Amino acid sequence: MPQINLLEKLPRPKKRDVNARATAKSDEVIRISREYGFHYFDGPRDYGYGGYRYDGRWVPVAQDMVKHFDLKPGDRVLDVGCAKGFLVKDFMKTCPGLEAFGLDISRYALMNCEPEAIGRLHLGNAMDLPFPDNSFKAVISLNTIHNLDRDKCIIALKEIQRVSGGRAFVQVDSYRTPEERKLFLDWVLTAHYHEYPDGWQKTFAEAGYTGDYNWTIVE
Repeated sequence: MPQINLLEKLPRPKKRDVNARATAKSDEVIRISREYGFHYFDGPRDYGYGGYRYDGRWVPVAQDMVKHFDLKPGDRVLDVGCAKGFLVKDFMKTCPGLEAFGLDISRYALMNCEPEAIGRLHLGNAMDLPFPDNSFKAVISLNTIHNLDRDKCIIALKEIQRVSGGRAFVQVDSYRTPEERKLFLDWVLTAHYHEYPDGWQKTFAEAGYTGDYNWTIVE
């Protein structure tokens, strides 16, 4: 279960205005953000992305993941928490013939997905993946399972392990210092469960998750 950065080639986001987010955040803003609807994806920045639009930035990430997992045409890959299907689209662009699929809890995201991903995205929950055991050559889950509480997070990790056989990559919110933790708490809207890296590693072990992983750190 090695830590690896498979998002190394993703462009770094512009500096987050953590103070503005912390000032605007309220119980009502958090509630609306956790509906994962228009406000979260395409509404004001206070609620989430502030506009979630395809720009091709996931292509080099897809290339690195195809190489890392030795994916070939005919292999099946799943993105758990796929949103509008950007990574699914770029998997197919990177490796023509790769059978890429996604799953997300947001009906809004799936109804506004990339045209190339239509028919490949499933409405569902990470805790109950509607696929047989070992049905994917690789499973990816980026900044998704931390939106569940710890017990449900463990169930989701077990599901990812089940359908992937451990050929997986999970990235979750974390922090390495008390200062990073404060920044995270000022910024976060949707995460229910978050931990220092050693806490996450214990959670992975409890779930029997043997895939790869990395952290998203608010800076």
